[in-house]
Amino acid sequence: QVQLVESGGGLVRPGESLRLSCATSGFTFDYYAIAWFRQAPGKEREGVSCINGNGHTTTYEDSMKGRVTISKDNAEKTVYLQMNNLNPEDTGVYYCAAKGALDSGYVCRSQMSTEYWDHWGQGTQVAVSS
Repeated sequence: QVQLVESGGGLVRPGESLRLSCATSGFTFDYYAIAWFRQAPGKEREGVSCINGNGHTTTYEDSMKGRVTISKDNAEKTVYLQMNNLNPEDTGVYYCAAKGALDSGYVCRSQMSTEYWDHWGQGTQVAVSS
C-alpha cells in the first residue's frame, strides 16, 4: 500500500525558510516520480517541483522557481523540499504525490498537473505571516 506522509510545515515570517519532508512506503522508490504540489485557500492545487526515480531529473514550476530545491534520500525513502525566502503568497497546504512510470523523468517534465498523479499524502500546512 502506497503511503506518503508530509511533515515540516508551520508558521514562519516573510523571508524565512522551511524544509518539508515526504516520507514514503509501500512502493519501489527508485521507479516513482515524486512531486510537491500546493493549494492556497480558494485556489486550485498547483505543481511546485518534481524529482524522478534516480534523482537525476528535477523540475521546478514557475510558482516557486528559484526559491525551492527538491532532493531525495533513497536510503530513507524520503523526498525533501527546501523552501527559501517565503512570502505570504506561499501560504497553503503542501502535498506530495507519487506516480510510478518507466520514464519517471518524463512524468516530471510533462505531467505536473494533478490529474496525472496516482497517490497523495494528507498535506502539511504552511503559513507565512508577519
